Amino acid sequence: QVQLVESGGGLVQPGGSLRLSCAASGSIFSILTMGWYRQAAGKQRELVAAITRGGSTNYADSVKGRFTISRDNAKNTVYLQMNSLKPEDTAVYYCNALVSGSYYTQPYDYWGQGTQVTVSS
Repeated sequence: QVQLVESGGGLVQPGGSLRLSCAASGSIFSILTMGWYRQAAGKQRELVAAITRGGSTNYADSVKGRFTISRDNAKNTVYLQMNSLKPEDTAVYYCNALVSGSYYTQPYDYWGQGTQVTVSS
């Protein structure tokens, strides 16, 4: 079993910044992909950003140029730097990791509990 623990959420004014962190722990052989999803009230969960072990990234169009995803493979941690925040960014942000427990097992998606980000004056 793998656990993902998010931190860094909170209340910020429009135009401000937040940095989210997610640390993975447990039975981990390798983490192939890590990412951030978000779910606003009344809406479906959507991909915000993702990053592979080798550092390749992709972003939702709505956050390109404002958000930056990064990871520290030695610490099994992924970060999301969020700048120029807008009220539309308000959502619960969930960490996701595609984890392999051994050389012989299939990778499996794990999810964090989520952290609230509220952008408001």
